[in-house]
Amino acid sequence: MDAELSSLQRRARVHAALGDPARLAIVDALTLGDASPGEVGQRLAMSTNLIAHHVKVLEEAGLVTRARSEGDRRRTYLRLVPAALAALTPPALDPAERVVFVCTHNSARSQLAEALWRDRIGGPVASAGTHPAARVHPRAVRVAHRHGLALDPTGTARVGDVVRDGDLVIAVCDNAHEELTGPAAPRLHWSVPDPARADTDEAFEAAYADLAGRIERIAPAVPR
Repeated sequence: MDAELSSLQRRARVHAALGDPARLAIVDALTLGDASPGEVGQRLAMSTNLIAHHVKVLEEAGLVTRARSEGDRRRTYLRLVPAALAALTPPALDPAERVVFVCTHNSARSQLAEALWRDRIGGPVASAGTHPAARVHPRAVRVAHRHGLALDPTGTARVGDVVRDGDLVIAVCDNAHEELTGPAAPRLHWSVPDPARADTDEAFEAAYADLAGRIERIAPAVPR
């Protein structure tokens, strides 16, 4: 818990340092290359004393370091610390043997999430439903195919037959999140609207886009 609190405090300090537009502009200026404080000031049209103040805050937050020039020793160059920005991402998820996406019927959202995870992240992944349908929804199959993903139209399964100890269970519908308890209880919940209610191509595309965005956001937190 102490380590988690310390991590939160470090991230909060970095966020606070980046909360000023001038300091964010300095970080942007140093993203692609190093520069002296004077060069940064000229580029951003900031006075010397203002640059000095903002650089001090960025240094204290661990975002910027400075080093003497190997040429003119009177000159210093500012350098961005990429690891400090990387630390802004949420902490990694606990390791899991497999990811299992669950929804009510295992006919659309959980199937699309499984296919997306396999394509974008890889590793063991499965899907299941609390009350599985006899087949995958045809519109889910079509939207997957449009995006280069494959779904088995008959490949639905029941949660009790799929979920096992060591799985990271992610509910992609509200009903599954609220219904499942015990070992099968989801660790994460993504409240993705059921596209079958509208039963239109647009609704299934929206569900696909929602799931793709969530998987992209969670990817940095997945242990490799």
